[in-house]
Amino acid sequence: MRVVILGGTGTISTSIVRLLLRQGHDVTCYNRGKSGKPLPDGVRVIHGDRGERETFERVMQQERFDAAIDMISFGPEDAQSSLRAFRGVKHFIQCSTVCTYGVDYDWLPVTEDHPLRPTTGYGRGKAEADAVLMEAFYREGFPVTILKPSTTYSPQNGILRQVAWDFGWIDRIRKGKPLLVCGDGKALHSFLHADDAAKAFAGVLGQARCIGQTYNVVPRGFTTWEQHHKLAMKVLGREVELVGVSLETLKSIHADRFGICDEIFAHNVIYSPEKLMRDVPEFVPTVSLEEGMRQAFAVMEAEERIPNSDDETWEDEIIEAQRSAFAKLAVKQA
Repeated sequence: MRVVILGGTGTISTSIVRLLLRQGHDVTCYNRGKSGKPLPDGVRVIHGDRGERETFERVMQQERFDAAIDMISFGPEDAQSSLRAFRGVKHFIQCSTVCTYGVDYDWLPVTEDHPLRPTTGYGRGKAEADAVLMEAFYREGFPVTILKPSTTYSPQNGILRQVAWDFGWIDRIRKGKPLLVCGDGKALHSFLHADDAAKAFAGVLGQARCIGQTYNVVPRGFTTWEQHHKLAMKVLGREVELVGVSLETLKSIHADRFGICDEIFAHNVIYSPEKLMRDVPEFVPTVSLEEGMRQAFAVMEAEERIPNSDDETWEDEIIEAQRSAFAKLAVKQA
C-alpha cells in the first residue's frame, strides 16, 4: 500500500515507519523536517506544515495515498482538515490517547466503551478530534480507525519516572541517591515499547473489520511505579531508597514540576487490550519493560542524554524535608 504518515519521527511513528518498510509498503512521511532525526532508507519525505491547511490538503489530494496514519492531530480543526485532505483514502488511522478517558473510572481495566472524561487540554483535544472523525464515519463512511496508546517509550524518547519530566532520576540511581515517589509508589500503570505499539498501527492497516473501531494500544496487565523504579535499579545495578511524598504536598511545592504526576501518573490507570488482540492477532507485545529499559538506558548513556543529578537539588531538599517531618512526628509519639 502507498501509506503516508503525518509525522514519522516521533516515538511511535519512528517504529511504525521501520515496520511498514519491512512489510514492503511504500512509505511517505509528511512533516516540517525540523526534528533533525534521520529517516530510514526507502522513505520518501514531503516537507510541509499541516497547519498551512490549504497547501497540506491540496498536496495530500494530489498524491492520492491508499492509507494515512495521522500522528500529529491534536484537535477538531486538524481532524476536519484531514477529512478534506484524505477524501477517497481507503483507510485513515488516527493516533489518539488513553488520556481521553481521564482518570475518574467507572471500571477497570478501562475498555473502549468507557465514558470519556478528559482532564487535560491534550486529552480534550484528542477526544474532540476523534469525535469529528467518528461522526464522519457514521455520516458518510469515512474509513477511520482510532488507536489509543498509553505510556509508550523507546530509546529515542527515554524512560520517564513517576513524579516529574526529567531523566536525572537515572543518574540518581547510579549514584545511590534516594528517589522520590508519589505516595507509596503503588499506583498502577501501563508501559509499552514503541516497537510493540507499531504492531497495532501496522496490524489494523487495510483491515475492513477495524474501520469504524477504537482500540486501546496497551499490553495486558499493569506495573506499579514502585516495580518500575525497582526494575530500573536492577538494570542499573544499584538499589536505592524510595521516599514517598503525598500528591498534595508535591503540588503545594511546585505544581508545574509535578504536573504529569497530578494529571495521570499518581492514579491507577489500567486499560484493556482485549479488543485489539481479538481483531489484530499480530499485536503481541514482546519487549519486556526490563529489556526496554536496558535498550533505552544504553542509548541515552551513549548520546549523553542522562543529566548529572548533582546539578539539581530540589529532590534532595524535598526528601530531607520529608525525613525531618517524620522524625519530628516520631519524637512526638515517643
